[in-house]
Amino acid sequence: MNFRNKKSKAPDISMTPMIDVVFLLLIFFMVTTTFSRESIIKVMLPEADGQQAEKQNQALMLTIDKLGQYFIDDKALSDNSLDTLARELTASKNNKNIPLIISADAGAPVQSAISVLDIASTAGFSSITFATQKRE
Repeated sequence: MNFRNKKSKAPDISMTPMIDVVFLLLIFFMVTTTFSRESIIKVMLPEADGQQAEKQNQALMLTIDKLGQYFIDDKALSDNSLDTLARELTASKNNKNIPLIISADAGAPVQSAISVLDIASTAGFSSITFATQKRE
């Protein structure tokens, strides 16, 4: 019989489970964090009563300032013509199921908003909404 004392190894701490947990926490916080989308263009939105619509992850933002100029995702059109707007809307998104959110300044000409609605429906957008702010 062998009664010799076996030398025990020093305890070894495995870092793999801790790294896995840290990565899972990182992924969890990345997925659950809400990202606010701030617009560079300042517009005074019209006021309306009603409930806030649920936030969309992907949406095409079209902004109309009070002079009637068009901006798609905060980028000004090369020229402010309706033909250019129609080309940009047609080419901007392959998936027409993505909602189009129109942020029109309260002082913008109504004809600008009506023209955008007409062009967007012709381009094939099925979900079109107007951004407003809540009345105080």
